[in-house]
Amino acid sequence: MALAYSARVVEASARVYRRTWRGSVVSTFFNPILYLLAMGVGLGTLVDEGTGAANLGGLEYLTFLAPGLLAATAMMTGAGDASWPVMAGIKWRKTYDAILATPVGVPELVIGHLSWVGIRLIFVTVVYSGVMTAFGATTVLQGALAIPPAVLTGLGFAAVVTAYTARLKDEQGLSALFRFGIMPLFLFSGTFFPISQLPGWIQPIAYATPLFHGVSLCRGLALDTGFEVNPIVSVSYLLALLALGTLLATRVMRRRLIT
Repeated sequence: MALAYSARVVEASARVYRRTWRGSVVSTFFNPILYLLAMGVGLGTLVDEGTGAANLGGLEYLTFLAPGLLAATAMMTGAGDASWPVMAGIKWRKTYDAILATPVGVPELVIGHLSWVGIRLIFVTVVYSGVMTAFGATTVLQGALAIPPAVLTGLGFAAVVTAYTARLKDEQGLSALFRFGIMPLFLFSGTFFPISQLPGWIQPIAYATPLFHGVSLCRGLALDTGFEVNPIVSVSYLLALLALGTLLATRVMRRRLIT
């Protein structure tokens, strides 16, 4: 019965998405193309002509960059779908109050919300994997293998950000989250360059970030070059992040919405 209620939450999100999909689909297709053209081909040409390849294990920069951007895109998507839409459901549109007026409970609401985010992540990462393959960064099979860890990365962030958003009184905290949390992770978790290139004091922090583990899994599977960290450790880390975020989101939403 609980799964049926969660499925109803997914259905409601899908019905809304039927009227709003055009904008997100355009960005889903064009963002990876623009990023790979600008960073992978444009900047990558300069990196490859210099000494960059020596620091990338002999890989071309486009090849090195693409799997990292796959994980980073999943992070951005998961965090984005767990921020302003959740704030809207709680405060602005109050759709969560309407949902909880039915037999659906807070756990089913949270699971349904994260399930819908997972569906969105599958679509986004499949498209990105296809674009990555079209640019010649990986093969079709290896690109497909990188999709599950990217989705897991996005879901981990979605769960934690949902818990964070549910406790906020206004949207100012969301701007701070992306400015001081998500963006530094995007820049310093191994997406654009090896963490070994960072100053020694910041490397342990970078290695401990969840995005680094997602990047390590995606890059290792997409390029078959080995993993920077034992993949069991990375998968366990991301699963723990997802479980902890789901638990916290359920608790915070129950305090916020149940009076």
